[in-house]
Amino acid sequence: MLYVIGLGLCDEKDITVRGLEAVQRCTRVYLEAYTSILVAPASQLAEFYGKAVIVADREMVETQSDEILSGAETTDVAFLVVGDPFGATTHTDLLLRARARGIATNVIHNASVVNAVGACGLQLYNFGQTVSLVFFTDTWRPDSFYDRIRENRDLGLHTLVLLDIKVKEQSDENLARGRKIYEPPRYMTVTQAVTQLLEIEEARNEHVLDPHTTLALAVSRLGASGPIPQSIRAGTLSQLRDLDPAEFGPPLHSLVIVGRRLHDLEVDYARAFAIPTNTNGTDADADADSEWVRVSREVYGVNSI
Repeated sequence: MLYVIGLGLCDEKDITVRGLEAVQRCTRVYLEAYTSILVAPASQLAEFYGKAVIVADREMVETQSDEILSGAETTDVAFLVVGDPFGATTHTDLLLRARARGIATNVIHNASVVNAVGACGLQLYNFGQTVSLVFFTDTWRPDSFYDRIRENRDLGLHTLVLLDIKVKEQSDENLARGRKIYEPPRYMTVTQAVTQLLEIEEARNEHVLDPHTTLALAVSRLGASGPIPQSIRAGTLSQLRDLDPAEFGPPLHSLVIVGRRLHDLEVDYARAFAIPTNTNGTDADADADSEWVRVSREVYGVNSI
């Protein structure tokens, strides 16, 4: 059987009991390592699971899936996924390939950013389409995400923006020359993401992402605890862009664009994460003066806060 097992959000201990039992039955264990990352390295997972862990990069998963599926007709193989197995279309493709070969499959679910993002205080049933934001280059600045955010906004819904990561990627030159030389890993930060969003707003000028009247929440290392715990910051896009990047800390980062169907409970819960604009007074002064509170009242029409 092929087991596709969600690992959750943070480290080796986030796996479910059912998932751990399945891993320990398997003869081979693969860790998908390019759509997301855990805080814990593969070696830490291997020690905790008591199994060798084979790191599966994009090339292996997308072009060498036969290697992963080899022998799964007669033995158990585990494919580990950060978050939930259905968080990326790549994993659906692997399941289809297994079924085409007559291999039995079993999916074991876990927490993912799609449901855990509720930690920021926004209600999950008020979210619309999730979008991905890729690193811009000098010649490639895709902006289809802008239309999805506008569609969500027109319905009053929040938008979860997943930020790009680049792991074991080749430069265009090395790719063209067939050289197996890889670029250092890169993880998009909230600062980069907001800068790119506002670049597209300036180019499109459709008033979907006004820097001063669009509320957003920056979510960093969702689910993490310990020395570098999760961090959530709330404010306008311009506040998040201008905040010291060190405030967001290490990866992974995500962003939530707040929709206009904003409930007073959502505002009240998330105000604990608000970026203060008055840093010289008391905490109460800073909260009352925060852009999160002001814009939610004056632009989003939440009057009970």
